[in-house]
Amino acid sequence: MPYPTTAQVAPQRSPLHRTLQDRLDTLARTHRVPGAQLAVDTGTEFVSVHTGTADAVRGTAFIADTAVPLGSVTKTYTAATVMLLIDDEDLDLDESVADVLPEFQDLPKVTVRHLLSHTAGLPTGLDSDTAAGLTASRYLSTVCTAEDALFAPGTDFSYSNAGYVAAGRLIEVVTGMTWHEAVRVLVLEPLGITPSFLGETAPGRPIASGHALNTATGAVRPARQSLAPVEAPAGALLASAPDLLALGRTLIGRSAVVPSATAALMRRPEEGTDAAPLADAWGLGAALYQQDDRWWCGHDGNAQGTSCHLRAEPRSGVVVAFTGNAGGATALWRDLADELTRLTGLRVPTTPARPDRGGPIAFPQCAGTYRNGTSEYRISLGADGLPALSIDGDLSLPLVCYPDLSCDLVDPATGLREPGGRFHRDPVDGSVDRVQISGRTARRVGSA
Repeated sequence: MPYPTTAQVAPQRSPLHRTLQDRLDTLARTHRVPGAQLAVDTGTEFVSVHTGTADAVRGTAFIADTAVPLGSVTKTYTAATVMLLIDDEDLDLDESVADVLPEFQDLPKVTVRHLLSHTAGLPTGLDSDTAAGLTASRYLSTVCTAEDALFAPGTDFSYSNAGYVAAGRLIEVVTGMTWHEAVRVLVLEPLGITPSFLGETAPGRPIASGHALNTATGAVRPARQSLAPVEAPAGALLASAPDLLALGRTLIGRSAVVPSATAALMRRPEEGTDAAPLADAWGLGAALYQQDDRWWCGHDGNAQGTSCHLRAEPRSGVVVAFTGNAGGATALWRDLADELTRLTGLRVPTTPARPDRGGPIAFPQCAGTYRNGTSEYRISLGADGLPALSIDGDLSLPLVCYPDLSCDLVDPATGLREPGGRFHRDPVDGSVDRVQISGRTARRVGSA
């Protein structure tokens, strides 16, 4: 039996609901997103709206309970599970991971805190094809080596799936359950969420496909999810926007599932987490965004053809959650956040704050070869002396550098600049020894 369309569902009567439904319907068409959900808790009112189709081929309606591949938002659920084990004193936040996982014997200074805050200095992780047939132990033995360490633990930030593979492995060793079982029993079911995972979805629960857009023809087609099973703790959950809202409430102390003191610890900025352009800082499993005098917490996630976002602000109690089943849903989310700012008066952050950095500078010292695990970042200087970045031999993108060592990536087709990351100088000799691009740090291994 087909699920009802938005028009067949009796609408809620509040003006906010009507306005958000209208804007979601309109913006989804504008951004060519097949389906999307938005859930908002203003602290005094709860609104949930949805639009479109969960699968563009089958035409299945997108409803409030439709579960969407969350991608990296999964990490916040994994971190909450670890924090509950810490709260029960089964783990200690500052104990060496090597005390529990032998795969970390070469990295004895990496702690549980470092894993959850992406400050362990671990490389990003293996590509999905390479990781597909590996156990967690084999995966971690491959990437957790002193040779591949990007920096001393706790001194810098580098977003890493490998860190969350390790966090999932910690959960399994400590609880005696699989990660799937532990996150379900400790977090999902207490939050009232029907568990759904890539490859083993909940019976009877509607599921959304991710979608890819052919910009030449305008055709939209479902995308196949390719996450390796071993990386499940980093990205295997599916959930709806109301499910994400439940997580956001517990992050700001509005749910007893995670004790309020533990939730406050999760959203406190950790040392060394300059995470631009992903966020202004990072907590324990939560991205942090500074807006005016407020700190918002949450996470963003992209699976194949999906875009999911969570923001929560503890002082006001506002929680906003969004899921969309196409890559263009990220732009849709940003437009909706602007609408929420207009309607509620609270500025819902979608990107980090961008202070005035001054004008562009020449920065030839940045040229060189950098490495993160098996990925190679090559920065070369053109005939005009301006730098360009190529990752693993892909098309080079021009870089614009600034006095604070931050940089923008330039779209060659449009000339538009997007926040790229930043460079680091060696504190001893002042040479450029690292680059962070889109939250991932690469260590310099060769000159230009």
